[in-house]
Amino acid sequence: MIHLQDRVCVVTGAAKSIGFGIAASYAEAGAKVALIDINQDVVQSAEQLKDRGFTAQAYVIDITDEQQVAECFDAIASTFGPVFALVNNAGVVSQCPFDEVTTAEMDKIFKVNVYGTVYCTQAALKTMKQLGDGRIINFSSKSGKTGSALMAPYSAAKGAIISLTHALAFEYAGANIKVNCICPGITDDTGVWANVSEGYTKNLNLPKEEVVKKFTAKIPLGRLTRIEDVVELVQFITTSGDYCTGQAFNITGGREVH
Repeated sequence: MIHLQDRVCVVTGAAKSIGFGIAASYAEAGAKVALIDINQDVVQSAEQLKDRGFTAQAYVIDITDEQQVAECFDAIASTFGPVFALVNNAGVVSQCPFDEVTTAEMDKIFKVNVYGTVYCTQAALKTMKQLGDGRIINFSSKSGKTGSALMAPYSAAKGAIISLTHALAFEYAGANIKVNCICPGITDDTGVWANVSEGYTKNLNLPKEEVVKKFTAKIPLGRLTRIEDVVELVQFITTSGDYCTGQAFNITGGREVH
Protein backbone atom coordinates (compact mmCIF):
# COMPACT_ATOMS: atom_id res chain seq x y z
CA MET A 1 0.00 0.00 0.00
CA ILE A 2 1.23 3.47 -0.91
CA HIS A 3 1.19 6.07 1.85
CA LEU A 4 0.29 9.59 0.76
CA GLN A 5 1.97 11.49 3.58
CA ASP A 6 3.69 14.54 2.03
CA ARG A 7 3.10 13.30 -1.51
CA VAL A 8 1.80 15.85 -4.00
CA CYS A 9 -1.67 15.14 -5.36
CA VAL A 10 -3.43 17.30 -7.95
CA VAL A 11 -7.17 17.28 -8.58
CA THR A 12 -8.90 19.18 -11.37
CA GLY A 13 -12.51 20.26 -11.13
CA ALA A 14 -11.90 20.42 -7.39
CA ALA A 15 -14.14 23.29 -6.32
CA LYS A 16 -17.12 21.13 -5.42
CA SER A 17 -18.74 17.73 -5.51
CA ILE A 18 -16.61 14.74 -6.56
CA GLY A 19 -13.45 16.76 -7.13
CA PHE A 20 -13.53 18.34 -3.71
CA GLY A 21 -14.34 14.97 -2.14
CA ILE A 22 -11.23 13.46 -3.74
CA ALA A 23 -9.07 16.41 -2.70
CA ALA A 24 -10.33 16.14 0.90
CA SER A 25 -9.65 12.40 0.94
CA TYR A 26 -6.08 12.97 -0.22
CA ALA A 27 -5.58 15.74 2.34
CA GLU A 28 -6.89 13.55 5.14
CA ALA A 29 -4.30 10.94 4.13
CA GLY A 30 -1.53 13.49 4.62
CA ALA A 31 -0.97 14.57 1.02
CA LYS A 32 -0.11 18.05 -0.18
CA VAL A 33 -3.08 18.83 -2.37
CA ALA A 34 -3.39 21.21 -5.31
CA LEU A 35 -6.99 22.00 -6.18
CA ILE A 36 -7.56 23.23 -9.74
CA ASP A 37 -10.79 24.70 -11.09
CA ILE A 38 -12.03 27.48 -13.35
CA ASN A 39 -14.57 28.29 -10.62
CA GLN A 40 -13.36 30.83 -8.06
CA ASP A 41 -15.09 28.75 -5.36
CA VAL A 42 -12.03 26.50 -5.42
CA VAL A 43 -10.24 29.11 -3.30
CA GLN A 44 -12.79 28.73 -0.52
CA SER A 45 -12.63 24.94 -0.87
CA ALA A 46 -8.87 24.97 -0.36
CA GLU A 47 -9.29 27.25 2.64
CA GLN A 48 -11.67 24.73 4.18
CA LEU A 49 -8.92 22.13 4.03
CA LYS A 50 -6.33 24.55 5.41
CA ASP A 51 -8.67 25.39 8.30
CA ARG A 52 -8.64 21.69 9.17
CA GLY A 53 -4.85 21.73 9.36
CA PHE A 54 -4.18 20.19 5.96
CA THR A 55 -1.76 21.34 3.26
CA ALA A 56 -3.70 22.62 0.27
CA GLN A 57 -3.52 25.31 -2.38
CA ALA A 58 -6.07 26.50 -4.93
CA TYR A 59 -5.25 27.34 -8.55
CA VAL A 60 -7.91 29.11 -10.63
CA ILE A 61 -7.19 28.35 -14.28
CA ASP A 62 -8.86 27.30 -17.52
CA ILE A 63 -7.55 23.81 -18.31
CA THR A 64 -8.31 24.33 -22.02
CA ASP A 65 -5.53 26.95 -22.07
CA GLU A 66 -2.27 25.04 -22.51
CA GLN A 67 -0.12 27.93 -21.30
CA GLN A 68 -2.15 28.43 -18.14
CA VAL A 69 -1.87 24.72 -17.39
CA ALA A 70 1.89 24.67 -17.88
CA GLU A 71 2.39 27.69 -15.62
CA CYS A 72 0.08 26.21 -12.99
CA PHE A 73 1.97 22.93 -12.79
CA ASP A 74 5.28 24.78 -12.65
CA ALA A 75 3.90 26.68 -9.66
CA ILE A 76 2.70 23.46 -8.02
CA ALA A 77 6.14 21.87 -8.42
CA SER A 78 7.83 24.98 -7.02
CA THR A 79 5.51 25.11 -4.01
CA PHE A 80 5.05 21.43 -3.17
CA GLY A 81 7.49 19.37 -5.27
CA PRO A 82 7.06 16.70 -7.97
CA VAL A 83 3.52 15.47 -8.62
CA PHE A 84 2.77 11.91 -7.49
CA ALA A 85 -0.94 11.70 -8.35
CA LEU A 86 -3.07 13.55 -10.89
CA VAL A 87 -6.84 13.16 -11.02
CA ASN A 88 -8.33 14.57 -14.21
CA ASN A 89 -11.83 15.09 -12.88
CA ALA A 90 -12.79 18.35 -14.61
CA GLY A 91 -15.42 17.94 -17.29
CA VAL A 92 -18.53 19.34 -18.90
CA VAL A 93 -21.64 17.71 -20.31
CA SER A 94 -24.41 18.70 -22.69
CA GLN A 95 -27.54 17.09 -24.00
CA CYS A 96 -29.52 17.50 -27.21
CA PRO A 97 -30.64 15.41 -30.20
CA PHE A 98 -27.66 14.47 -32.36
CA ASP A 99 -28.99 16.19 -35.46
CA GLU A 100 -28.90 19.48 -33.53
CA VAL A 101 -25.26 19.13 -32.39
CA THR A 102 -23.08 22.00 -33.61
CA THR A 103 -19.37 22.21 -34.26
CA ALA A 104 -19.10 24.74 -31.45
CA GLU A 105 -20.70 22.29 -29.02
CA MET A 106 -18.39 19.47 -30.11
CA ASP A 107 -15.40 21.75 -29.67
CA LYS A 108 -16.50 22.77 -26.17
CA ILE A 109 -17.03 19.20 -24.99
CA PHE A 110 -13.73 17.95 -26.41
CA LYS A 111 -11.68 20.94 -25.28
CA VAL A 112 -12.59 20.47 -21.62
CA ASN A 113 -12.97 16.70 -21.38
CA VAL A 114 -10.17 15.60 -23.72
CA TYR A 115 -7.73 18.45 -24.35
CA GLY A 116 -7.88 19.59 -20.73
CA THR A 117 -6.96 16.07 -19.65
CA VAL A 118 -4.13 15.97 -22.19
CA TYR A 119 -2.66 19.32 -21.13
CA CYS A 120 -2.77 18.52 -17.41
CA THR A 121 -1.29 15.07 -17.94
CA GLN A 122 1.57 16.37 -20.07
CA ALA A 123 2.36 19.03 -17.46
CA ALA A 124 2.22 16.57 -14.56
CA LEU A 125 4.43 14.03 -16.31
CA LYS A 126 7.31 16.52 -16.45
CA THR A 127 7.81 16.20 -12.70
CA MET A 128 6.15 12.83 -12.09
CA LYS A 129 8.88 11.06 -14.04
CA GLN A 130 11.44 12.41 -11.56
CA LEU A 131 9.87 10.27 -8.84
CA GLY A 132 10.04 7.02 -10.75
CA ASP A 133 6.48 6.43 -9.59
CA GLY A 134 3.10 8.02 -10.16
CA ARG A 135 -0.63 7.73 -10.57
CA ILE A 136 -2.77 9.29 -13.28
CA ILE A 137 -6.51 8.77 -12.87
CA ASN A 138 -8.71 10.01 -15.68
CA PHE A 139 -12.47 10.43 -15.54
CA SER A 140 -14.41 8.69 -18.26
CA SER A 141 -18.02 7.61 -17.79
CA LYS A 142 -20.48 4.81 -18.32
CA SER A 143 -21.31 6.85 -21.43
CA GLY A 144 -17.74 6.33 -22.67
CA LYS A 145 -18.32 2.58 -22.82
CA THR A 146 -21.99 2.35 -23.77
CA GLY A 147 -22.94 5.64 -25.37
CA SER A 148 -25.90 7.56 -24.03
CA ALA A 149 -28.76 8.77 -26.20
CA LEU A 150 -28.98 12.56 -26.56
CA MET A 151 -25.35 12.81 -25.36
CA ALA A 152 -23.31 11.88 -28.44
CA PRO A 153 -20.54 14.51 -28.03
CA TYR A 154 -20.07 13.65 -24.35
CA SER A 155 -20.08 9.91 -25.08
CA ALA A 156 -17.50 10.37 -27.82
CA ALA A 157 -15.24 12.48 -25.59
CA LYS A 158 -15.43 10.00 -22.71
CA GLY A 159 -14.70 7.13 -25.11
CA ALA A 160 -11.60 9.02 -26.17
CA ILE A 161 -10.50 9.22 -22.54
CA ILE A 162 -10.59 5.42 -22.25
CA SER A 163 -8.42 5.00 -25.34
CA LEU A 164 -6.05 7.72 -24.13
CA THR A 165 -5.75 5.91 -20.81
CA HIS A 166 -4.86 2.64 -22.54
CA ALA A 167 -2.20 4.31 -24.69
CA LEU A 168 -0.56 6.17 -21.79
CA ALA A 169 -0.54 3.05 -19.62
CA PHE A 170 1.57 1.27 -22.23
CA GLU A 171 3.78 4.28 -22.90
CA TYR A 172 4.64 5.07 -19.27
CA ALA A 173 4.75 1.61 -17.69
CA GLY A 174 8.54 1.68 -18.01
CA ALA A 175 8.60 4.84 -15.90
CA ASN A 176 6.52 3.07 -13.22
CA ILE A 177 3.62 5.47 -13.79
CA LYS A 178 0.23 3.79 -13.59
CA VAL A 179 -2.56 5.26 -15.72
CA ASN A 180 -6.17 4.25 -15.14
CA CYS A 181 -9.60 5.75 -15.58
CA ILE A 182 -12.91 5.39 -13.84
CA CYS A 183 -16.31 5.14 -15.47
CA PRO A 184 -19.03 6.30 -13.08
CA GLY A 185 -22.68 5.94 -13.74
CA ILE A 186 -25.18 8.64 -12.87
CA THR A 187 -23.77 10.23 -9.73
CA ASP A 188 -26.22 11.91 -7.40
CA ASP A 189 -25.64 15.42 -5.97
CA THR A 190 -23.35 16.51 -8.80
CA GLY A 191 -23.53 19.29 -11.34
CA VAL A 192 -23.34 16.79 -14.19
CA TRP A 193 -26.45 14.93 -13.01
CA ALA A 194 -28.26 18.22 -12.40
CA ASN A 195 -27.59 19.23 -16.01
CA VAL A 196 -28.35 15.80 -17.44
CA SER A 197 -31.57 15.28 -15.47
CA GLU A 198 -32.76 18.72 -16.53
CA GLY A 199 -32.02 17.81 -20.13
CA TYR A 200 -33.84 14.49 -19.89
CA THR A 201 -36.81 16.21 -18.24
CA LYS A 202 -37.01 18.47 -21.28
CA ASN A 203 -36.17 15.98 -24.02
CA LEU A 204 -38.20 13.06 -22.65
CA ASN A 205 -41.04 15.31 -21.44
CA LEU A 206 -41.04 13.70 -18.00
CA PRO A 207 -41.00 15.15 -14.47
CA LYS A 208 -37.61 14.91 -12.77
CA GLU A 209 -38.93 12.34 -10.28
CA GLU A 210 -39.89 10.06 -13.17
CA VAL A 211 -36.49 10.58 -14.81
CA VAL A 212 -34.77 9.46 -11.59
CA LYS A 213 -37.03 6.40 -11.36
CA LYS A 214 -36.43 5.56 -15.01
CA PHE A 215 -32.66 5.52 -14.66
CA THR A 216 -32.55 3.96 -11.20
CA ALA A 217 -34.60 1.05 -12.54
CA LYS A 218 -31.72 0.20 -14.90
CA ILE A 219 -29.23 -0.24 -12.03
CA PRO A 220 -29.03 -3.73 -10.47
CA LEU A 221 -28.04 -2.36 -7.05
CA GLY A 222 -31.10 -0.11 -7.13
CA ARG A 223 -29.62 3.32 -6.52
CA LEU A 224 -27.63 6.06 -8.22
CA THR A 225 -23.88 6.31 -7.69
CA ARG A 226 -22.90 8.42 -4.69
CA ILE A 227 -20.00 10.83 -4.47
CA GLU A 228 -18.41 8.75 -1.71
CA ASP A 229 -18.47 5.67 -3.98
CA VAL A 230 -16.30 7.52 -6.50
CA VAL A 231 -14.00 9.03 -3.88
CA GLU A 232 -13.36 5.62 -2.31
CA LEU A 233 -12.49 4.04 -5.66
CA VAL A 234 -10.08 6.84 -6.56
CA GLN A 235 -8.40 6.53 -3.17
CA PHE A 236 -8.08 2.77 -3.65
CA ILE A 237 -6.50 3.11 -7.10
CA THR A 238 -4.10 5.72 -5.78
CA THR A 239 -2.93 3.87 -2.69
CA SER A 240 -3.48 0.19 -3.47
CA GLY A 241 -3.34 0.05 -7.25
CA ASP A 242 0.39 -0.55 -7.63
CA TYR A 243 -0.24 -3.43 -10.06
CA CYS A 244 -3.16 -1.80 -11.88
CA THR A 245 -2.63 0.14 -15.07
CA GLY A 246 -4.56 0.65 -18.28
CA GLN A 247 -7.88 -0.15 -16.63
CA ALA A 248 -11.27 1.49 -17.02
CA PHE A 249 -13.01 0.77 -13.73
CA ASN A 250 -16.81 0.75 -13.75
CA ILE A 251 -18.65 2.24 -10.79
CA THR A 252 -22.23 1.90 -11.92
CA GLY A 253 -23.96 -0.42 -9.44
CA GLY A 254 -23.79 -3.22 -11.98
CA ARG A 255 -25.31 -1.36 -14.91
CA GLU A 256 -22.07 -1.40 -16.90
CA VAL A 257 -20.25 -4.74 -16.83
CA HIS A 258 -17.61 -4.59 -19.56
